Amino acid sequence: MVTVHVVAIFGQPVFAGVYLSGDYDGLRWHSLGADTVTFIGYLQLIVAIVVWVRLRRAWPFIGTAALVAAETIQYFAGLDGALWLHLPLGVLTIAALVVLFVAVWRQPLRKAQIDA
Repeated sequence: MVTVHVVAIFGQPVFAGVYLSGDYDGLRWHSLGADTVTFIGYLQLIVAIVVWVRLRRAWPFIGTAALVAAETIQYFAGLDGALWLHLPLGVLTIAALVVLFVAVWRQPLRKAQIDA
């Protein structure tokens, strides 16, 4: 789930750049991307809850919850046109998601953990 989330979020600065370059369809794509990234974030939160309950690993949930909170704030800041918050928070959420992605993939589940 975290991999899908990373792939989706990397499109957001591209769509924003298309819009800022003068192509107003870029804003529609950025908006659609925001909906998609937010939805994926909430799905990832559900998966992190399952990992916490089944495997007793809380850190994916804590990291995902913080990330989803930041994405939600960023989403509404973008809707409100508060670019002073939306842009830096966008950079922060992408960086945080990449760190979470690396952490998840560096600690793969062992077969014994999956069967538990």
